[in-house]
Amino acid sequence: MNTELYAFVKEALDKKLDRASIRDVLVQAGWNIKEVEKVLSAFAEVDFAIPVPRPKPYLQAREAFLYLISFITLYITAFSFGALVFGFIDKFFPDPLSYAPALRSLNTALASIIIAFPVYLFVTWRLSLATLKNPERKDSKVRKWLTYLTLVVAAAVIIGDLIAIVSGLLGGDITIRFLLRAVTIFAITASIFGYYLLDLQKEEKEE
Repeated sequence: MNTELYAFVKEALDKKLDRASIRDVLVQAGWNIKEVEKVLSAFAEVDFAIPVPRPKPYLQAREAFLYLISFITLYITAFSFGALVFGFIDKFFPDPLSYAPALRSLNTALASIIIAFPVYLFVTWRLSLATLKNPERKDSKVRKWLTYLTLVVAAAVIIGDLIAIVSGLLGGDITIRFLLRAVTIFAITASIFGYYLLDLQKEEKEE
């Protein structure tokens, strides 16, 4: 939250100026309407001698727990989905020099997706609702650190995947199995990278 804007709104409210007038003059001055609304919402609409700040229901430990669960289940889902696709690739394009994947490993991958992905969706939904009720949660350091960590991991996997493909092409040992595996890894990590990168860019535009 911009301290200069916060101080201006607080002083304007202290002088009993109308909220609509404060909003209009700030927008005319070039401030973002969403940021103005966010600062105005920080003060309760009650009749008192000075502006009354709203309480900030910010539970950092609980928030950290939910975000950790969200990202852990995302990693489990992504890894398990990749393992499941690899199993089908090995089935339809078998390598005579390697053993076929055990059925139990495919069952484990499928079971992981069935459990982890709904948990990820549910926790993400709960966090989204909490953010709508309290927009200040968007500034969560825990969330941003985990998001950037996920982007770093995804970017590293994508780069490593591309290096492996180019290396295979230069070496002349590209096979359909190898190419399909590489495309699978790229598709999964690129989807995660793109989703969270767009989310961060959207927040930066709003700010």
